[in-house]
Amino acid sequence: MIVEHTPLHFLSKRLEFPPVDTASGDGLLAVGGDLSPERLLLAYKNGIFPWFNDDSLILWWTPDPRMVLFPEKVKVSKSMRKVIRDNIFTLTQNTCFEQVIDYCAQIERKGQDGTWITPEMKTAYMKLYKNGHAKSFEVWEDGNLVGGLYGVDLGHVFCGESMFSLRPNASKYAFIKMAQQCNAKGYQIIDCQVHTDHLEGLGAEMISRKQFVKILQGQLRTRQ
Repeated sequence: MIVEHTPLHFLSKRLEFPPVDTASGDGLLAVGGDLSPERLLLAYKNGIFPWFNDDSLILWWTPDPRMVLFPEKVKVSKSMRKVIRDNIFTLTQNTCFEQVIDYCAQIERKGQDGTWITPEMKTAYMKLYKNGHAKSFEVWEDGNLVGGLYGVDLGHVFCGESMFSLRPNASKYAFIKMAQQCNAKGYQIIDCQVHTDHLEGLGAEMISRKQFVKILQGQLRTRQ
């Protein structure tokens, strides 16, 4: 994780964040604070999320531009349509949140040394889950958990945090099914945070932070 040398906002115990347009060029907004459910929800509602290593202070980010998926634009490739049609996987929701977050923390990722899902982060998101503000989607094959994802649910926006796959296409299946559910329920947008080729291949795109925050705050509708 590369941090620019720029004046930073250090958070106090007060439940507040600086304006998102004061973030550095790489999206770093503030340092410190805590991972209480109240602070986390305030962060997500304002387009801010925590991301830091185990040996680091808590870092809060709000990148510009932002990678998002408009649920109705999710891309389902020909091969994934076959996977869905053949009923290779089944999907559940909120049946094993802790297992999903554990797998997301343990899975090896190309170009990533270790995990940002620290024990402190896990505890924080478990609290959000128990309070009904986080959810998981689980993918099963022959009774075995083989993929899934979790994130923060704001009611009209789903903020994806991480996903894992133990079988080819399992995480794609979870993402596609999650997006289709969000679309059916009228969610405005799915937050993917930062660009990856994998997410772009599933239909995610970059929008400005300003547009993203307006959607979060209900000032901009994405569908008629």
